[in-house]
Amino acid sequence: MKNTKNFTLTAMFLAILILLAVTPLGFIPIGPINATTMHIPVIIASIVLGPRLGAFLGGVFGFISLIRSTIIQTPLSFVFSPLVPVIGTTQGSWKALLVVFIPRILIGIVPYFVYLSIKRFSKRNTSPVALFIAGLAGSLTNTILVMNLIYFLFQQDYAQVIGANANAVYSAILAVIFTSGIPEAIVAGLATAAVASVLLKLIKVNPTQEL
Repeated sequence: MKNTKNFTLTAMFLAILILLAVTPLGFIPIGPINATTMHIPVIIASIVLGPRLGAFLGGVFGFISLIRSTIIQTPLSFVFSPLVPVIGTTQGSWKALLVVFIPRILIGIVPYFVYLSIKRFSKRNTSPVALFIAGLAGSLTNTILVMNLIYFLFQQDYAQVIGANANAVYSAILAVIFTSGIPEAIVAGLATAAVASVLLKLIKVNPTQEL
């Protein structure tokens, strides 16, 4: 019964990811960077289904990002796809795989352990608060890691794309984190608290049993 529920929910989350990917709701252009809602199903899946299936769905999110960046190219597509030439060159970089997969896989892992830790160490019924914080953490994991990996792996190239001096690149990185990442994280936290609380009650999951 548990395996059937997990399979059904995994299929549902996969369908949501695909739906978001093929509609404007999944990736919202903001300057050279796309804001996203794709991380929200992965965060919720992490808490409801556990870190293994969460990591799998995060990997699917990364793969969708790679395919989309290859087909629908923007000035920063080379950061998310090794098949897109780095600016000023004729070939892509394998480092794009680190940017597109590592943060997205961790979206499926971090929220589970944040939620579990808060539930374990709190004596009160903090489920909605714990879910909100877990959603917040999952979203910020994605934004902070993506932007910092861009800085460390593609600093000069990113500077060219945004037309900034190399010394000002990290200021631009922080600007994206605060102006785009924080609102995304708040939305993710609210969505996680609303949806995951319902799903956890419906399937009566104890997160400590998912490891």
